[in-house]
Amino acid sequence: MPARRPGPAVVLVHGLWLSGWCMALIAWRLRRAGFRTFLFSYPSVRKRLRDNAERLRAFSDKIEGGTVHFVGHSLGGVVIHSMLAYCPPARPGRVVTLGSPHGGSQVARALSRWFWGRWILGASIADLLRGEPSPGTLAKREVGLIEGDLPIGLGRLITKLHLPNDGVVAINEAHLPGAADELVIPVSHTGMLFSHRAAMAICQFLRFGHFVR
Repeated sequence: MPARRPGPAVVLVHGLWLSGWCMALIAWRLRRAGFRTFLFSYPSVRKRLRDNAERLRAFSDKIEGGTVHFVGHSLGGVVIHSMLAYCPPARPGRVVTLGSPHGGSQVARALSRWFWGRWILGASIADLLRGEPSPGTLAKREVGLIEGDLPIGLGRLITKLHLPNDGVVAINEAHLPGAADELVIPVSHTGMLFSHRAAMAICQFLRFGHFVR
């Protein structure tokens, strides 16, 4: 009986202040769908976007196989975008971002008015607020955007977010020029990490290059 071929690899990238383990439930659901999953952790506060992008590229280069996909939540999606801009991998693969503020963050701008706010947000968010990476740098990748419109989150305590939003990131902040597809689902920013619907949408895009509605 021939050996079963391993499924495509997926690297999961967490958001600000977290670690790779916050993506564990999504990883488990993707494994059940036949993907190989790898959790990437990075210093989201101490290092700049380009530094974290280069770390992600080095991490993905060690994974065996011909295709490597990327999935990022919040700042993790911006780190993936930065990798595509500064040091794109040679191997093919699709990208899905969940609630990622590609167009900047109103919440982060409000916090950055104070020294303590800039300190807790860190270097990568500072780069994002300076306009990094450039919006038009997807390196010819198929990118799918998943956004939430359930406005429950700490961001609403910091500033008045534009509607619709997921409680932290407004949908108009999550847009990315050149993205292949975009899906809005009724979840909050943190709720995306636990949403079965979000996980299934990720699987759809990684397989087909678009979301199935």
